[in-house]
Amino acid sequence: MAAAAQQNATTAPADTGFVEGGALDVAQKADSINHQLLDSVTNMNLGDLKAVVTGENTIFKDALSGLLDLTVAFVPKLLGCILVLWVGFKLIKLLKKALTKMLDRRNAESTLKGFLTSLVDVLMKVMLIIMAMDIIGIKATSFIAVLGAAGLAIGMALQGTLQNFAGGVIILLLRPFKVGDYIEVGSFKGYVKEIRIFHTLIRPFNGRIIIVPNSELATKSLINHTKDNVIRLDVVASVAYGTDLDKARLVIQSVIDNDPLILKDPMPKFCVSELNSSSVDYSLWLWTTVDDYWTLWMRIRENIYKAFAENGISIPFPQLDVHLDKD
Repeated sequence: MAAAAQQNATTAPADTGFVEGGALDVAQKADSINHQLLDSVTNMNLGDLKAVVTGENTIFKDALSGLLDLTVAFVPKLLGCILVLWVGFKLIKLLKKALTKMLDRRNAESTLKGFLTSLVDVLMKVMLIIMAMDIIGIKATSFIAVLGAAGLAIGMALQGTLQNFAGGVIILLLRPFKVGDYIEVGSFKGYVKEIRIFHTLIRPFNGRIIIVPNSELATKSLINHTKDNVIRLDVVASVAYGTDLDKARLVIQSVIDNDPLILKDPMPKFCVSELNSSSVDYSLWLWTTVDDYWTLWMRIRENIYKAFAENGISIPFPQLDVHLDKD
């Protein structure tokens, strides 16, 4: 490069002279840089070069040392976290199996079994993950606080819905009634058609569907007419005053004995229960099965009426005696 510059300087016109920024100036600067690089390489200490390459006594060395210390401290925590997760998932699986067996022994509804097992599975896994995060040094306090605040807000907004949900869980778990039972709660009564998480469907005799919130069924008193397989039917049979009560008793007894739907155990009972203004009333306590209840309810009074008519027993009806004063 220097030779080329000298050649250019020789071939240039003599009257050109030195001009800053010209070809002669560039050649002089390049020659100065070459000399400086050569001097630096010649006088460089090999120890300094090694320190630059290996990072000794530099920020790189400190960063590498810190990274090594962090790795040594983090690996045991990571292994502990993996161990806790592995054991935790095994225990959660065993807990789900135990819960399923317990619900099977209690003959719980399939809807309840699926819901409770899923709920327990999700809650336990969330708790396990939070525990694992704490082991590796990730503090979940703020995360839990945010979840708690969100849960509180949702709970306040869905207060009635959550009450119905809790009532549905109680009904499905404790089973105060089941599908097919004839229940009475407040002014509603009918057969239970379906039990859902938030409400229960009741079907009365008119064929309509009554939707009752589960919170009412779980917190208020109700009558389950078909909880047991045997149920008592109460019937009132009236005869007129002046009737031979012994004969009436025999006729009623024959009606009871000839009806196959009336159970002999518990023993049916009847007696004179009321002396009304126009009649003598017999109260009959007749036991039958739940399946035969309404059949017996619809025909027993007809059978009693026919038996009274065949035996000449008068059926009472309201009478009014009017006395006229001759004056």
